Amino acid sequence: MTKNDTRADVRDFLASRRARLSPAQVGLPSGTRRRVPGLRREEVAVLAGVSTEWYTRLEKGHIAEVSDEVLNAVARALQLDAEEKTYLSDLARLARPAEKGCPRRSRPAELPPQVQWMLDAMTMSPAFVTNGRWDVLASNALGRALYAPVLGDGQNIARFHFLDPGAHDFYADWETAATTIVSLLRADAGRNPCDRDLRALVGELSTVSPEFRTRWAAHDILLHNRGTKTFLHPDAGVIELAYCSLELPTGDGSQLLTTYTAEPGSPSEDKLRLLASWTAPEVRSGGPRR
Repeated sequence: MTKNDTRADVRDFLASRRARLSPAQVGLPSGTRRRVPGLRREEVAVLAGVSTEWYTRLEKGHIAEVSDEVLNAVARALQLDAEEKTYLSDLARLARPAEKGCPRRSRPAELPPQVQWMLDAMTMSPAFVTNGRWDVLASNALGRALYAPVLGDGQNIARFHFLDPGAHDFYADWETAATTIVSLLRADAGRNPCDRDLRALVGELSTVSPEFRTRWAAHDILLHNRGTKTFLHPDAGVIELAYCSLELPTGDGSQLLTTYTAEPGSPSEDKLRLLASWTAPEVRSGGPRR
């Protein structure tokens, strides 16, 4: 990632956060003849306790010499949430002289066999492990059954979501799921700016998918992935599941375990049991390793 890339990310992120705030939201008079949505730069500067010239320079991407104290003041002025603050701090860390440039690429941490054992032991919970780009690295039998439309060639959830027409028939709320995926990718880009494969994926999706391109430009950030999701499974029908993604301690901090569970006694639990019964021979034999 180059210095210009960092400056562009800082500029676009701060401008997008400024545009979403109205003067009334921060206790300022609205005034008249506002030519841009949201706050003006000088208004953010007043709220942060810095000069307009200084804030303008920051919003142009000059973040390397900015102290954490001042960044916190800007974050308060822009009403950034905890995840957005983390993203801004990641950009500042990257821009500082000691952090510039990308180190020589190292091999991704391999999944210990115990991780696959754990996945296989989850017989009533679809589960899989992904990296920050949402490549599926490992899965259990029920996870493969639930995500059968996704786990084809390439096994990348983001690419399936935006490039495969079948994604709209698989997710009951495609729009929300799309926003979540892009927000997670945006956060990972801030944490791992030297991931060339991630940059290539973002470039590919931005070029081919207007839906991805619009969401990427919004600069929304999401670090913690949990909630509920409804699938329109081609064989089992509508399945509503709670999900949660947790970071695995496998070395490089970029591998996530995602599990799905159904509400006890619900129709979705019955459908999971049905899927589990179809995968029973695979479970008993140890199943294929992904």
